[in-house]
Amino acid sequence: MKKVLVINGANLNFLGERQKHIYGNESLDDINEYIKSEGNKISICVDFYQSNCEGSIIDKIQSEYKNYDGFVINAGAFTHYSYAIYDAILSVDRKFVEVHLSNIFKREEFRKKSVISGACVGHICGFGKYSYVLALYALRQIFLEV
Repeated sequence: MKKVLVINGANLNFLGERQKHIYGNESLDDINEYIKSEGNKISICVDFYQSNCEGSIIDKIQSEYKNYDGFVINAGAFTHYSYAIYDAILSVDRKFVEVHLSNIFKREEFRKKSVISGACVGHICGFGKYSYVLALYALRQIFLEV
């Protein structure tokens, strides 16, 4: 069974509380439970990490990459300016899929740019919690090709 770490960044711990008209009513724990269940259906073991600290995300990537076959990352607001996370992704020999709950291209101008996309094998946005599941399917396909 392949192992994937889902990394969630800034403010995603507040899902279900913040901007419900954009992010919905489900908590991050609710969404993680759903992702884990869907991962099991396709033989992917999923673990989760969330931090509001850019450096903690970098440390997690660098310390854990050997323990996982791939990563799904929703860097939250770090998406739009963290070249440090971009560099951390490139520093490890693993595949990353970037995800976002909302369609960042239909939002504020600053949200339309992702500086981490170039370090990832793909980008999925706008499908709510299903964005994460689609990322698992993409990684599964990559694992089969290797």
